[in-house]
Amino acid sequence: MSLPPVLQCTEVDVQHMLAAGVHLGTTNVDKKMKPYLWKRRSDGLHIINLASTWEKISLAARIIVAIENPQDVLCISARPYGQRAVLKFSQYTGAQCIAGRFTPGTFTNHITRNFKEPRLLIVTDPRIDSQSVKEASYGNIPVIALCDTDSPLNFVDCAIPCNNKARLSVGLLYWMLAREVLRLRGTITRDAWDVPVDLFFYRDPEDLEKAEETANNDNAEQQTNWNAENKTEEEQPAQNSTNEGGW
Repeated sequence: MSLPPVLQCTEVDVQHMLAAGVHLGTTNVDKKMKPYLWKRRSDGLHIINLASTWEKISLAARIIVAIENPQDVLCISARPYGQRAVLKFSQYTGAQCIAGRFTPGTFTNHITRNFKEPRLLIVTDPRIDSQSVKEASYGNIPVIALCDTDSPLNFVDCAIPCNNKARLSVGLLYWMLAREVLRLRGTITRDAWDVPVDLFFYRDPEDLEKAEETANNDNAEQQTNWNAENKTEEEQPAQNSTNEGGW
């Protein structure tokens, strides 16, 4: 698929994808994923063609924009690395999201409290999110999926070839997809998007606790130093007044 010059991937985007490891596949390959591969390394790891990745991102963005009501788009991620990304994606594009376990029957059982009828489904991993993909096939719901080299493509209508197992890769792809959707909607210009990609990255709760603890220790240390400086400044004028009285 040839894209017009305005939709071509920039050098900065390619550098971001390489830095995030989007091009790194696995040692196994599904038969239907072979057209998206570039080559195989000496260690057996398959490399994904980033040109195919960008073309599929552009195609997926066009599909999402074709849905008139953003609430009819549902984004799902049972993989922990993609849960923060789908939450941010839904925040900026107006879509619905399910971050965590998908309840069976959400698309097929009308009695359930969380029953949904989306017009488009986006999944982070068609293998882990297989239940939602299977139920979407029952309801004739088109599916967009982030697919690794070993991902099954059953019932997947638009596969974005990428590394869907890495934290940085998943976050970057959802960031780029959200940016393309907003560009096609005319919400933002094509020059830049002021939302940092770091917001889409998974953050380990233990690292967050360590960062918060470090920040609290720094604040306590600064408060102690400030109190000590104020105490010294208060004692010095008192000593000066005592010396003047004795003279």
